[in-house]
Amino acid sequence: MVTTPLDKIQIDFNEQSLWVLNVALALVMFGIALDISIDDFRRLARKPKPLFVGVLSQFVLLPAVTFVLVLLVEPLPSIALGMFMVAACPGGNISNFITHLAKGNTALSVSLTAVATLLAVIMTPLNLQLWGSLYGPTASILQQVAIAPFSMVKLVALLLALPLILGMWINHIRPKFASKIAKVLKVLSLVFFVTLIFIALYDNRDIFMEYVLYVFWIVVLHNLLAFVTGFSVAKFFRLSQMDKRTIGIETGIQNSGLGLLLIFTFFDGMGGMALLAAFWGIWHLISGLIIATFWGYFPIDKEEFV
Repeated sequence: MVTTPLDKIQIDFNEQSLWVLNVALALVMFGIALDISIDDFRRLARKPKPLFVGVLSQFVLLPAVTFVLVLLVEPLPSIALGMFMVAACPGGNISNFITHLAKGNTALSVSLTAVATLLAVIMTPLNLQLWGSLYGPTASILQQVAIAPFSMVKLVALLLALPLILGMWINHIRPKFASKIAKVLKVLSLVFFVTLIFIALYDNRDIFMEYVLYVFWIVVLHNLLAFVTGFSVAKFFRLSQMDKRTIGIETGIQNSGLGLLLIFTFFDGMGGMALLAAFWGIWHLISGLIIATFWGYFPIDKEEFV
């Protein structure tokens, strides 16, 4: 296995900062959950096909496409493992907002966020281990780290599933209160979370500047393939234009914040992994807004609403 200094560098992120990152991620998830109701699941129960396609795209196709991309590009081992980590995560916390701007199916987006978050408790550790083990250089890293899968499952459950259930419960018993605080909490927690990512990059700016162009093109290509994968599979299953846009966005906007947290917790902030996840967290905001603006100019055909 060929390694570089980036594979051996540990991004500096102290224990106190890691604790703050845990809280920030849980607050982001809690803010999203305040907008999710039981009715969202009832609607999907009547028409479950888009949900199944969305889950297929996020947890099966995206990791598989990522694996093929890694084989073709042959990135540095730690970068490749960072790609597998991002692909293993559920949809990102701004996907609902991006879907709304793109005139997609917001109800489907919100429901997919909830379902993918619950599935991520099992699927994120499973996909990381599966696909990372199939590629020689990343398999070597996983053997050295020796992650206890159950430990990762517990952390994901605490950071995602618990805030999700709590937020939905508050929405169920106090819907007006939930709606009021959700608007403020989602914005504040997201700004707080992005700020932490920038601080992590700034504190390690020498490493970042040395590899920024290398990481940039890999993230852009990977992210573009994620959007294309989601849109294409929805088109293959003949979903509506609104649903195609939604699943494309849900697949392209990944919860890289969760990935970053897992990297700091289980991989001691491994340089390539952390830079890849952090840069993805910045780039998908930009690419998501570009796509949403583009789609926003094109109205949905009337028959799509039937």
